[in-house]
Amino acid sequence: MTVSSKQRTSSSGRSKTSSSKKSKPASRKKTAKKKPAAKKKTAAKKKPAKKKTAAKKKTTAKKKTAAKKKTAAKKKTAAKKKTAARKKTAARKKPAKKKTAAKKKTAAKKKTAKKKTAAKKKTAKKKTAAKKKTAKKKPAAKKKPAKKKPAAKKKPAAKKKPAKKKPVPAPSPAPAIKKVSGRDDDRNNFIIVILDSCRYDSFMTAKNPIMRGLGEVERRWSYATWTAPSHYNLLTGLMPHRSPSNVYASEYYKKDFLKYNERLGTKDISFRSLIPSLYFPLYLQKLGYRTCARVSLPVLNPRTMINNGFDSFRLMPKHNDMAAMLDDMRFGGRPSFYLLNVGETHYPYALPSEPKNDWPRISGVHGVFKHLDDHVVGGKLKDSPAERFFDQEKLDKLRARQIETIDYLDGVIERLFDTVPKNTWITITADHGELFGEGGYFGHGPINHEKVFEVPFVEGKIR
Repeated sequence: MTVSSKQRTSSSGRSKTSSSKKSKPASRKKTAKKKPAAKKKTAAKKKPAKKKTAAKKKTTAKKKTAAKKKTAAKKKTAAKKKTAARKKTAARKKPAKKKTAAKKKTAAKKKTAKKKTAAKKKTAKKKTAAKKKTAKKKPAAKKKPAKKKPAAKKKPAAKKKPAKKKPVPAPSPAPAIKKVSGRDDDRNNFIIVILDSCRYDSFMTAKNPIMRGLGEVERRWSYATWTAPSHYNLLTGLMPHRSPSNVYASEYYKKDFLKYNERLGTKDISFRSLIPSLYFPLYLQKLGYRTCARVSLPVLNPRTMINNGFDSFRLMPKHNDMAAMLDDMRFGGRPSFYLLNVGETHYPYALPSEPKNDWPRISGVHGVFKHLDDHVVGGKLKDSPAERFFDQEKLDKLRARQIETIDYLDGVIERLFDTVPKNTWITITADHGELFGEGGYFGHGPINHEKVFEVPFVEGKIR
């Protein structure tokens, strides 16, 4: 199909126009598109600014809330401190108020006391005044009876008849002067007989039925190995012990001391009274006992510390005469305590009837303290010739002598039993033992051997 030039032109024109038309909207589109991009940019620019402001607002709000919280916390702490301070001040004020109240009460009491004392003084003054008035009035009353009736005076003369005076001198004090055969109470007399140096097996070997009849003979142990300390221990109230095992010493002492209730015949002994002296004679004096000691050995003489709490303390003229002690004993009235230190059983184991020339003589045994200075020159001991120790035969003879003295003393003890009154408790023991060659020892003292601690012990009540 052919197209004319007009149509071409028209078509070309249309095409141009259409193209132009088409191109224009494209440019518009471009412009339109560009405008929103710019807006977006501005919007984008505006958005971060808004975010920043929002963030600033949030931070400021947070700061404000934090500040508010801090201030609130500060206020709370301040309020707490104030309340605590108020409580403290209130607590302080309360005791102060109490003190003031107490002071007021004490002041009131003092005032009342003063008033009472003043009232008492007033009453006392009134009483004294009344007494003075009565005293003043009494002589006046006495002066009033100026009526000297001769008949009234003659009447007492008539009363003074010898017949009426005769019944008055009836000897009423005579019953109080009666001799006392026993005592004035039910407590026991108490006697300790100490056979000096008497060892247990010597006592058991001897013929002594009177002493054994007093009670069961026990094997006991002394607290010391020579006379003076052993007697001191006995006078603290501790008898020779039994050497008990698996027992505390305090428990043993309790039982040992409680035995004194039986020995003294009472049940209400208070051993607190032994404190602080811890000395039995002083305690017995508090209980009303007459305390006496008769000793045989000079180491126990009256000037030693043993003589404490005794009403009568005597060193006997002879060291081996117990019978003389019995002649010196007295009973009656209040209960009596006697300590008898018997010397027959001590070296030289001599009877009272034996001449001194027949006594055994051992160098260094007689008068150790008395003749000690005779062996000292310039503060040193003299050189003396060495002396051979005893042979066993001589030592056996010495032990036989001790047993003989126990045989003799059994008769003296029988006389003691007959002498003492009823309700008398007697304890027979020894202050320590003796060695006769055992372990190479003789005698007693600085020796650690069981035979020097081993002693007999027997006690009981007479009638």
